[in-house]
Amino acid sequence: MRALVLRELRLALRAGGGGGLALAFFALVMAIAPLGIGSGAEVLRPLGPGLLWIAALLACLLSLERMFARDFADGTLDLLASAPVPLESVVLTRATAHWLLTGAPLALAAPVLGVLMQLTVSDGGWVALTLLLGTPALSLIGAFGAALTAGLGRGGLLLPVLVLPMTVPVLIFGTEAARRGIEGQGPTPAL
Repeated sequence: MRALVLRELRLALRAGGGGGLALAFFALVMAIAPLGIGSGAEVLRPLGPGLLWIAALLACLLSLERMFARDFADGTLDLLASAPVPLESVVLTRATAHWLLTGAPLALAAPVLGVLMQLTVSDGGWVALTLLLGTPALSLIGAFGAALTAGLGRGGLLLPVLVLPMTVPVLIFGTEAARRGIEGQGPTPAL
């Protein structure tokens, strides 16, 4: 399993565009959101956790198509299917590598980018905590959708349609847990 995760990380870093593109998209959305909504703290602060979560969800979607499509095209997926390793562990390693390259950096960037939404550093910490807990689920759900669309020529168009409805509960509970933590309520029910 560790060898497969390391292989996935090396391949993703060589190919480029996955984690860096997601992080850049996340930062751009957070930078331009105050321009469209307004720059007042009374407007931005209540919307901050939700906007950070929505931007993280959309940023995770950017790199999902590459999760299996490259290996399907070059035949590596066929070799992995006939290997003595269960396919479930292959999917789990892909989701783990995706999370390490996209979800974890997004969660770590959330407190810094939360300042653009007038959140304090401790408020951003709550958002980061919920993103650290929620983005692995986004990667696993995304792996399901990426596996379904790997053999399709235009799977990137169908992938968000398949994945977004399944990620809505993660978005709802993640945003609610961050909001409850920021307001000093117990975030445990949403977590």
